[in-house]
Amino acid sequence: MDIAKLILTEPVSPPSPLKDLSELDGVSEERKKQVAKDFESVLLNKLLDEMKNTIGDWGFEKDEASRQVQGIFWLYLARDIANNGGFGLWKDIYQFLTNSEQTSTTTEVLDKNV
Repeated sequence: MDIAKLILTEPVSPPSPLKDLSELDGVSEERKKQVAKDFESVLLNKLLDEMKNTIGDWGFEKDEASRQVQGIFWLYLARDIANNGGFGLWKDIYQFLTNSEQTSTTTEVLDKNV
């Protein structure tokens, strides 16, 4: 790969705002809660994965099958933590999803120089 192609030569475009969440209008409240908990579960899985990397050798075998079993264990652990309250981040996500239905979201560019 030519590294010269990776160098930025033009200004970076500003981030695009979130799309309208109006497609969530027909979704049930329980489904919104589950979506929020699933998101927190993914976040917790990544956090647990990084925490696992800080722990020394557990004495487990290092073959692929044991790595898959350990990966599944951490995945289900994160899902269980999220479904039983987790950090509480899912509540904020759920609140955002419910409030986005009731009010129209407007975005404002913070950097007027763009």
